[in-house]
Amino acid sequence: MDVKTIGVIGAGTMGRGIAYAAAFGGYRTLLEDVMPENLANGAAWIKKALDEGVARGKVTADDRAAALTRIVGISTVEAACRESDFLIEAVPEEMELKLELYTLFDKFARPNAVMASNTSSLSIAEMAEMTYRPELCVGMHFFNPVPKMRLIEIVRAPKTSDATISVCREVGARMGKEVVVVKESPGFITSRVNALIGNEAFAMLEAGLASPADIDKAVKLGLNHPMGPFEMVDLVGLDVRLRILEYLQSTLGEKYRPNELLKKLVSEGRLGRKTGRGVYDYEPRKPQE
Repeated sequence: MDVKTIGVIGAGTMGRGIAYAAAFGGYRTLLEDVMPENLANGAAWIKKALDEGVARGKVTADDRAAALTRIVGISTVEAACRESDFLIEAVPEEMELKLELYTLFDKFARPNAVMASNTSSLSIAEMAEMTYRPELCVGMHFFNPVPKMRLIEIVRAPKTSDATISVCREVGARMGKEVVVVKESPGFITSRVNALIGNEAFAMLEAGLASPADIDKAVKLGLNHPMGPFEMVDLVGLDVRLRILEYLQSTLGEKYRPNELLKKLVSEGRLGRKTGRGVYDYEPRKPQE
């Protein structure tokens, strides 16, 4: 399958990052969001990220200009479906919302279009059940921030075809990413590992064993992780991590039960960088800035 146009559904943190990677990889990229301000913020973020790449010497001025010409903002899922060879949804991690999208994908997408979900933990098979072409349904789990993170987890559902996996590998390579293929299971690889590390970090903090900064420092310097567990959860979003843990607990058992301190911070609206306060305090910023 020759992919020329990629449709990205959702212009939030992950969607705009995926659109950046797709456009930089040479694909005509349709970035869809029903909220005009989200589209505007997403486009501004992509331009800023490319400008910063040029300033750091990581992106040439010609590549920046070419990538920007490939990105088109679009306001309806139907229009994105009709024009795309490859669809990637990057909406919030809520199954009902994703199921609704897959119903629209099945109704409006081109006959051979791949339908990928950027979910970090949810069932691709359940999404595929909303379509008459489950062989084209697949998971493509990107990581935040997408321009800097090299990995994509390609998630194979029971009916995902070899051809679909092959196309995903090619798309990932053109985006400059390394890929791993994992059979569908709750949380895949990275979300399961991160959930346990993060939950244990909260348990240590709750017990008063060390400060957040010292726990982060120990993990970074002692285990060679690029980020500490609290830096990571503030970047991802405490609410996102809580939803993942609740899902993993319901599917895999009690070892994934969310720590009470994590739940308390979420209830207080301390969701991480996007709200200006999480485990750490940050300068206030708009959620989609």
